[in-house]
Amino acid sequence: MPVQPVVRHNDWGSLTPPPLGAWQPTLSVTVVVPTFNYQHTLPYVLAGLAAQSYPAHLLEVLVVDDQSSPAQELPEVRPDNTRLIRVEDGWGRANACHLGALAAEGDVLHWYDADMLAYREEVEAHARWHHLVDYAVPGGDKRFVDPAPLLEVDPALVRDRIAAGDAADLFPDQEHEPHQWVEDYWARTEDLRTAGPRAQRFHIGMTGSVTKALYFDSDGFDRSLRLGEDMHLGHSLAQAGGVFVVDREARSWHLGRSQVLRRAEQVNRYNDPYLADLVPTMRPKRNRRGRTYQVPYLEVVVPAGPADETIRVVDSLLDGDVPDLRVTVVGPWDSVHEDRVQPVEDPVLETRLVHRSYLHEPRVRLASAAPQVSDAEMILTLPDVSLAPVRHALPPLLEDLERTHHGARLLSYDSGAVARLERTAALARVARIADADDDRDALLEATYGIKTYPAAAVGWVPAEEREVERFTLPARPATDPAKSEQRMMKLLRKADAVSGPGDENPHAEAPDQPDEGKRGLFGRRR
Repeated sequence: MPVQPVVRHNDWGSLTPPPLGAWQPTLSVTVVVPTFNYQHTLPYVLAGLAAQSYPAHLLEVLVVDDQSSPAQELPEVRPDNTRLIRVEDGWGRANACHLGALAAEGDVLHWYDADMLAYREEVEAHARWHHLVDYAVPGGDKRFVDPAPLLEVDPALVRDRIAAGDAADLFPDQEHEPHQWVEDYWARTEDLRTAGPRAQRFHIGMTGSVTKALYFDSDGFDRSLRLGEDMHLGHSLAQAGGVFVVDREARSWHLGRSQVLRRAEQVNRYNDPYLADLVPTMRPKRNRRGRTYQVPYLEVVVPAGPADETIRVVDSLLDGDVPDLRVTVVGPWDSVHEDRVQPVEDPVLETRLVHRSYLHEPRVRLASAAPQVSDAEMILTLPDVSLAPVRHALPPLLEDLERTHHGARLLSYDSGAVARLERTAALARVARIADADDDRDALLEATYGIKTYPAAAVGWVPAEEREVERFTLPARPATDPAKSEQRMMKLLRKADAVSGPGDENPHAEAPDQPDEGKRGLFGRRR
């Protein structure tokens, strides 16, 4: 019996939160407010948090001063349990938020920027989801407004008006702007319920929350990031099993336009190299061929066997149409020694040949044990080295998973063995909800979906039959330079005729929406 409710894909609608004001909270919440030179808006942020409907004894506010000048001080109007900590090492919002998470005493971490003004029920709306499951990642509804009229009002009066339920009336007769690109995607996906794995792309950290357990089970904030940290955190939380919730009753005013809205093209251009390297789900930011990235899209775990078969299997993976991968070969590599031995009679010869074959291959890791958790988006675990994929086998399988939002494809061998292609986020979700005696595959089917194919039917062949093309350089007399040039030009014309200027991926499907023009450094839409 699962220890938590089961949510399929990202359909959080299967959860039923209590109505606001009609339930009894038990979890403590720490609101982490990173600030850098927000002395003019922070008093109003804390005034709004001082008016929250969430029980005061369960609410902590942690202001993290990211080396403001002059140093940030706490205003008079603030929640009862408010602390100020100062950043000593590093800088940036990701760094400040992570330090806040380390210092927080609450069960729930609620990120809240220093230019946000909360409605009375904002914290309560977030917290109710965390009382249902520990893997919810709710986000709130926000509107951008000109803060100038508010800054002329005493923060105590703002607190009292919010406490009286009048937050919606704080900006009378003033136009306010929605977070339009987020709202557009929410509208297309029933508030992310049908977004599946893409839901993580729309994690907006300025009003996000997460249980401390989920945050520390994930990779958390990448403290090296100066922008785009909320999108990376969304990926990290998804990898840990998170489900992304849209709660339109968690309402806030954003005091001024965000930097992304004001300077979208410049921000996207800056973010592209970082997010392409760290977030595999941002496939449009990655090259189809010729590149590897810090965090791979696919990890393949191969148990080392006889050298010939192992090398054929690994080479076939590296030779395939998914270059964005890491191959982890599991074997007793510490047995490879430099003691004197007759080379061809070496007791560890099979291990030595595999070890030397991939010692300097950057896409291969030699590990003594299979990884317990992968940072890749997908993980393919092979049972042995008896079968190898043909060059074009993996993209259709991966795209089958992407289209269906499923969690796994099982490939059955004639021997009875099974290779498992699994979505890392799906495995993490199952681990969060499974009891010790639960059938993990049954839960994987319930949460994401599984399908089984015969390996031979989807492009897997006996390893000894899989040939990887090698260079050929026959020994012959030198060719006349003019004839060599003619041959070179003929080959180039032939290549152009076959591939065309763009050399489009034969497996690629039409985009689900028209191109909206250049967005960011790589010219792809977000």
